[in-house]
Amino acid sequence: MPLTLLGRQSPLAAAAEQLKLLERPTFSFDTQLGQAGLYPLHATGITVFQINVGKLCNQTCHHCHVDAGPDRPETMSLETAEHCLQALAKTDIPTVDITGGAPELNAHFRWLVKQARSLGRHVMDRCNLSVLLLPSQTDLGAFLARHQVEIIASLPSYQASQTNAQRGDGIFEKSLEALRLLNGLGYGQPDSGLILNLVYNPVGAFLPPKQEAIETQFKKALRTKYDIEFNRLYTITNMPISRFLEFLIESGNYDQYMTRLANAFNPAAVAGVMCRHTLSVGWDGTLYDCDFNQMLELPVNHGVPSHIRDFDPTQLDHRRIVTRNHCYGCTAGSGSSCGGAVT
Repeated sequence: MPLTLLGRQSPLAAAAEQLKLLERPTFSFDTQLGQAGLYPLHATGITVFQINVGKLCNQTCHHCHVDAGPDRPETMSLETAEHCLQALAKTDIPTVDITGGAPELNAHFRWLVKQARSLGRHVMDRCNLSVLLLPSQTDLGAFLARHQVEIIASLPSYQASQTNAQRGDGIFEKSLEALRLLNGLGYGQPDSGLILNLVYNPVGAFLPPKQEAIETQFKKALRTKYDIEFNRLYTITNMPISRFLEFLIESGNYDQYMTRLANAFNPAAVAGVMCRHTLSVGWDGTLYDCDFNQMLELPVNHGVPSHIRDFDPTQLDHRRIVTRNHCYGCTAGSGSSCGGAVT
């Protein structure tokens, strides 16, 4: 597959092409689940209501599984956002996880935050940091602090060269500026109640290191070199989809990477994968088991409602999960989820 093939296709055609490439019998994830006595996989109840408000972003990162960027038109409407809040109000789901793209660029982001907080829910914002510095977002940090929004911020490395290689020239310096801004508002500071967590993705075709070890390195480097504080660091495995899949193909690492993931399959990690306790809502209201399935156009299945307007927690709480070979990314080694390692 040429590197640019996915980018030239419609989202549906690109997703179909990726699934065709991923579904190789020698890498059968469902077979691995069966051998471990875990097939089929089911949800254990919804504790995280994840809302992907669109693919618009001010960055174009090389590893992005969303294929987000400044030219992406997909964005959640107010009507769909209202459906999300109506669904949430029917439940006691404690956490709302807002993602994108750069979720803050959606016109209804702040409304979503305020409405979710008014329902007494904990809100997380998956932030790329540089968005905080846009002229249109000068009050964004203060808004997030005022509503006690937990920030999950991407930072691939504490070294400028590696971060800029993955996220674009100058992004490391902008990330540091944004982190200092957040620290100044109280984020990441002891006893402030304002949580600032970082996300680490490997820069290359390999698994992340042990989460505790890399967190220690990040804390030491950011504190001593830049006087920056944060709460936790989450390690997330790069999923073999979208731009990272193109990188694997272009660099000749696809087979090696998939073999590495399959060989590192850890049955113990399956219990904690995000799809078992998360429901993901796409920008158009389609329901998915996780954000990765969303990018592969794999909605929930097996007879449960597949759109937010038909939300029914009694059917969705213990639904059968849609699994494919990309799921190796969440079950390799220590496991990987939106909250980092799972074992």
